[in-house]
Amino acid sequence: MKENNNHTVTNTPGTPSPFRRGGRGVRPLVWAFLLLLTIPAEAQQAAKATWIWYPGDYEIWLSNQMQNRRTERGTFFPPFWRLDSHYPLIDFHQDFELKAPEEVELRAEGQYNVKLDGKLLSGSPTRLTVPAGKHRLNIKVYNQANVPTVFVRGKTIGTDGSWLVTYEDKEWIDASGKVSDQSGTTWLTAGSWNFNEAQALPSAFKLRTEPQRAASVTRTAGGGLLVDFGRETFGYVRLHGLQGKGQTTLYFGESKEEALSTEGCETLERLDVNQPQKGEKLTSLSKAFRFVNIQPEAGVTLDSVSMLYEYAPVVERGRFRCSDDQLNKIWDVAAYTMHLNTREFFIDGIKRDRWVWSGDAYQSYLMNYYLYFDTPTVNRTTFALRGKDPVTSHVNTIMDYTFYWFIGIYDAYQYTGDKTVVTQLYPRMQSLMDYCLARRNKDGLMEGLAGDWVFIDWADGLSKKGEVSFEQLLLCRSLESMALCANLVNDQAGAQKYQQLATDLKAKIFATYWNQNKGALVHSCVNGQPTDNVTRYANMFAIFFDYLNNEQEQQVKKSVLLNPQVAKITTPYMRFYELEALCALGEQPYVLKEMKSYWGGMLNEGATSFWEEYDPAKKGTEHLSMYGRPFGKSLCHAWGASPIYLLGKYYLGVKPLSAGYATYEVVPNLGGLQWMEGAVPTPQGDISVRATPKQLKVKGAVGTGTLRFASKTKPSCKGAKIQAKGNGQYELQLEKGREYVVTYQAV
Repeated sequence: MKENNNHTVTNTPGTPSPFRRGGRGVRPLVWAFLLLLTIPAEAQQAAKATWIWYPGDYEIWLSNQMQNRRTERGTFFPPFWRLDSHYPLIDFHQDFELKAPEEVELRAEGQYNVKLDGKLLSGSPTRLTVPAGKHRLNIKVYNQANVPTVFVRGKTIGTDGSWLVTYEDKEWIDASGKVSDQSGTTWLTAGSWNFNEAQALPSAFKLRTEPQRAASVTRTAGGGLLVDFGRETFGYVRLHGLQGKGQTTLYFGESKEEALSTEGCETLERLDVNQPQKGEKLTSLSKAFRFVNIQPEAGVTLDSVSMLYEYAPVVERGRFRCSDDQLNKIWDVAAYTMHLNTREFFIDGIKRDRWVWSGDAYQSYLMNYYLYFDTPTVNRTTFALRGKDPVTSHVNTIMDYTFYWFIGIYDAYQYTGDKTVVTQLYPRMQSLMDYCLARRNKDGLMEGLAGDWVFIDWADGLSKKGEVSFEQLLLCRSLESMALCANLVNDQAGAQKYQQLATDLKAKIFATYWNQNKGALVHSCVNGQPTDNVTRYANMFAIFFDYLNNEQEQQVKKSVLLNPQVAKITTPYMRFYELEALCALGEQPYVLKEMKSYWGGMLNEGATSFWEEYDPAKKGTEHLSMYGRPFGKSLCHAWGASPIYLLGKYYLGVKPLSAGYATYEVVPNLGGLQWMEGAVPTPQGDISVRATPKQLKVKGAVGTGTLRFASKTKPSCKGAKIQAKGNGQYELQLEKGREYVVTYQAV
């Protein structure tokens, strides 16, 4: 599918439109058939192959391309942290054994040479016949502008994630011509994505586009247009019937007020027009908007306006529907918000930053596991955030964002069961953790130093002084994640070291910050003395980190989470964690009311996607301002989509108990709903759940599950044995591929 001005990607044929839920429809089949017709017969018989690169390098390069597209009122606005680059010279190799001679196709992005069994071949061959037997194929590629990548395909040989790569070949030849018999070279398994044809160059990647019409157009004075596309969207504006000579300025707005504020809108674009005859023109950069105020100079006219919607071709696998119509709309708008912020990477928001922020991305990972289960975007974002050694600052310069990065890596393994990224990133995990541990103070605690941004949350008056308990909790969990990852890569000494550090830190946290009289962790320690200030942050994280005993959990619930005297949270970012903590304590009826009030409140204000911040006390245009700017707030922010995660994990009740859902649990909780149904995606299929007060239906496509529920009466399930666990609690073991229907009476 080709669009004008080359704003198209065709490297993933067959991926459905984002507007078809679940990915069904005829288009994927048509694409697959047309693609098959274009592949030569010999290629159809070839091995599967994909473009490969040094792990993390393409991700870093692509994130640099994306993050430097941000503009503020037409001015280039790059990130304010260090940007790394790819290694320009990479060696790729694979060992294999052939039963018969085989011709292979070779492609590379950059200058390259080829060695077979250590012998350098003449020129830069694109075809090579490999004899039968055992062989090693090496390809060395240099490319300063783009990432060195290679594509090799034969009948049995094909580039994939098993190929080994290095950025430095520590081999040498002595005076006699003998090659060294020692090697200090570190080889990693190659990175890849979905560039599965020789013509699908990674450097040419662009997101897809799809034409869309405006919902309404209003003519304004001077021949201008105010265009409303009906809801928050993202892409390129296309001007039709454009004629004349002069300049046309487009003022973009997530709200009507922003688009009409020619002096205050966050983004704009000025187009130079020189068209004697009517024609079309497309904006040069994709942008976020709902409204566009188009103002042509005298002598320039236009007939109409449309857009090219730009999107990542992800498929919604997660589903949720229930008896509450407002909650259904909250799910739908959350899913749309997530879709808009899922691009080359998981970004923070589509209007303003469009950067890869670790705190925002961590929440996107969790929501992704319950909506798309799109592992490649998780991996790309994780690599892009880390960058390269040496470490000179925290991730995004934010202390807490560094810790979210660590935690997200083990989470990804738990959900996917794939430890490839853990293996590739482990050395960079070690060096980043060394950096963190070196910045502890004399008491072994994290405290903001020069260059450290202690963020936590956007909250007026929130103290960042001294040793903040929230940061110590995140470091503790990061050390636990390091220990688990060390075990995965067989670093037993590292696992023991990190676990001991975590155990010691956890003991220190409770000795320092737990205040028995307040029944809570206090916010900080300043000059060696714990403060009396209690905030929600450390306390709610301690609950779902499972750091509190039963008595402490109940104290925190009463004295913090359900205490109106403790400062309220006004960002969806931290409401996410607050409501998760309450769900973990079994407060689903309360959380349901809070979701309807908070996210429903945004819908009542006219939101078509969820916002960066929402304070119900604000009125009218007050909701649009932030950072001292009248329209500074993002009205489409990834962290606003958290109901996806809460409803999937704590209402449908599905979560993995071991890596990749080899074992999992389903603990449905209606929370006051009359019925609910949905699906949670896993690596090998979906887990579907339907619940009413009298019946549960569960079917899992993967692993071995455990259904846990409470019933006032003795439950039954045809052909299955339900185990009574006491106090009205029951369990049922779930086999893969079988649907279970349980009759019970909800408590």
